[in-house]
Amino acid sequence: MNHSLFHHGRLTASGDTKGAGHMTISFRRGMAVMASPFLFLVAACASLEGADVNSAKDDPVLTTNHDVKQAVTPTPPVAAQKPHRASAHGKSWDDPWAWLRDPGYPEVDDPEILAYLNAENAYFTASMKPYDGLVEELFQEMKGRIKEDEKSVPQKDGAWVYWTEFEKGGQYKKWYRRAAGPDGKGVGEAILLLDEPALAKGKDYFRLSEFSVSPDGKLLAYSVDDNGSERFEVRFKNLETGTLLPDTIPGTLSSIEWSADSAMVLYGLANENWRTDNIHVHKLGTPVSSDKQIFKEADIGFSCDVGLTASEKYLVIATGDNETSEVRLIPRDNPFATPILVSPRKKGREYSVEEHDGTLYIHANDTHPNFRIATASLAKPDQWTTLIAGAENFYITDFSAFRDYYVVEGREGGLDQIEVRSYADPAKVTRIPFPEASYSAGLDSNPEYGTHTLRLAYESMVTPDTVYDYDVDTGALTTLKVQEIPSGYNAADYVTERVEIKGRDGTMIPVSLVYKKGLAKNGTAPLHLYAYGAYGYAVPPSFSTTRLSLVDRGYIYGIAHIRGGDDLGRNWYLQGKLDKRQNTFNDFVDVAQGLVDKGYTGRGKISASGGSAGGELMGAIVNMDPSLWGAVVAHVPFVDVINTMMDESLPLTPGEWPEWGNPITDKAAFETMWRYSPYDNVTAKAYPPMLVTAGLNDPRVTYWEPAKWVAKLRATKTDKNLLLLKTNMGAGHGGKSGRFESLREDAEEQAFILSQMGMVK
Repeated sequence: MNHSLFHHGRLTASGDTKGAGHMTISFRRGMAVMASPFLFLVAACASLEGADVNSAKDDPVLTTNHDVKQAVTPTPPVAAQKPHRASAHGKSWDDPWAWLRDPGYPEVDDPEILAYLNAENAYFTASMKPYDGLVEELFQEMKGRIKEDEKSVPQKDGAWVYWTEFEKGGQYKKWYRRAAGPDGKGVGEAILLLDEPALAKGKDYFRLSEFSVSPDGKLLAYSVDDNGSERFEVRFKNLETGTLLPDTIPGTLSSIEWSADSAMVLYGLANENWRTDNIHVHKLGTPVSSDKQIFKEADIGFSCDVGLTASEKYLVIATGDNETSEVRLIPRDNPFATPILVSPRKKGREYSVEEHDGTLYIHANDTHPNFRIATASLAKPDQWTTLIAGAENFYITDFSAFRDYYVVEGREGGLDQIEVRSYADPAKVTRIPFPEASYSAGLDSNPEYGTHTLRLAYESMVTPDTVYDYDVDTGALTTLKVQEIPSGYNAADYVTERVEIKGRDGTMIPVSLVYKKGLAKNGTAPLHLYAYGAYGYAVPPSFSTTRLSLVDRGYIYGIAHIRGGDDLGRNWYLQGKLDKRQNTFNDFVDVAQGLVDKGYTGRGKISASGGSAGGELMGAIVNMDPSLWGAVVAHVPFVDVINTMMDESLPLTPGEWPEWGNPITDKAAFETMWRYSPYDNVTAKAYPPMLVTAGLNDPRVTYWEPAKWVAKLRATKTDKNLLLLKTNMGAGHGGKSGRFESLREDAEEQAFILSQMGMVK
């Protein structure tokens, strides 16, 4: 998808989103959860699927003899085992690697812990040294598919047209605007608003989170993180003079919204447990210490954020956890007014709100798991009348209000759909058609409320990112940009399929596949399988230039649309959470075996990867059926499930209980987790070659989870297959920042897979 970061009525950046930068209301382990008009987001986990950034190779002979693949045999570090006993619900167990958690976290300065992590990093470097040439080859391939001086498609927002640019060789974007002419296109001199390369200079890590221009167009508020901890500092810039204002707000973890008069901003601070439980108002030119708190969330499991309705009349304070939400509205011209509570929270009910001409539009799952659209008056916001009923065959994923029409986004049969609908005539529905049998599509940047031209983003596993303008009045679809691949790409050289595999309980599980045309399906091809499978996030069948390095070497690449995501509707998600979590792991294993049975690949010829909650998936599947996999990559994996979910002092734990269960108070939840927790289920047997990553500053999956897991695997497993742990010592959940630094990590990952799968000449 196009990585434009605009939102209704304003500009806003949301770090690592794909598509429009909508606000987050709470952070999850590996995702952020959003309230409408906010959408789901996978946090930046370094993974084969996550990057989208060719040289064709002769297919080498595939071997699966991992023991002979190591050109050198450095000695792996061994973590000390120290007595530590834990107990719960009448069960006791030893955890001899518990000491790897620094008691001073989030500060990590224990010499023994740092020495161990550095030793693992040294072992990673030594073990990968024989493949330095392959890493460089892969990196150059991936880099060659990136248009280095990439520019986004300009988008009009009020009196200005905005866009971003990369300079040749640049790791970070520059943000520009120019005056909008009568035809809506930019005229006059390009004005540099924000220079990310300058801000990132000399830093090992840099991330821009928020980019928000004031309503009068004269000021910019933006927030940055320079260590991966996801605690952001807000800064302000005068766009007329180019000077920074003295105001700074440290420690934020929220969106930034302007008041109507451009004199104030609303924001939320991260508390000591890395949750946003507050909304403050800062008036420019006054001390931050005097900022007024206008909202405080009392539930320790809820997080809150601030947004803006499409009409720009109301500020939105949304709060929630992984299954319950609550929304308040405040007039944008009076941030200190008493908030309008739309409807009090009800456990298990999720809803979000838009406003149009005094009518509220509510996207809610109260009457159907696949959500409905209801309306209400501002005077009686809690009295909802159904506008679009929930349905089994159509999952309503988002709602966007415009002045003269509204847009409903959803999925039917697992495929994205976009419907343009009339306020005046509910029966008038126009569904935008797309050409392929499997694809990913959605609204892109649409900052103007009164527009009659919708900006859309489209891609498939063989079609590069494409930006369209859709004329609402005529139905014309105009291509504005197709992702350019400088090294060359011909979609006709590739085949994409969507197949179904029967799971062990009879459930049919969709899989999206891509491979080179002419590939023989005789069980000899290597296959890489990716999935996430949590929080109701559906991994789209999207395009990835990074993936091509495997596919061009004879790989089939697959995305398993397993339960735990909401690929086939909300019930698909519900069947993979809480006490049904095992379905997620079973689905992935069953998909892999099913593809073997259909002749796509063979046992031991499958590599797999996943990050965060998808890393938990990797931990589960290597415990379940280790001989199925030729190599496994687990990025920032959530694997120490019992210990993490029983520690309510950790940043995310209380908010995670609705997703995973509360093992502190619920014995059944504890027993369910105990059965699948990857760390707790490591046993003495042969495991496949594995690469595990961590981030020292990661607040989502703390560094000690992957470190403990690797230490236990080293001490327990019976094979001699390569096991590597790489910890980014200056980064967090998403690995290294900068488009080329992250590409190099992708190249390392693929080099590991290819080497362990016997595909290195």
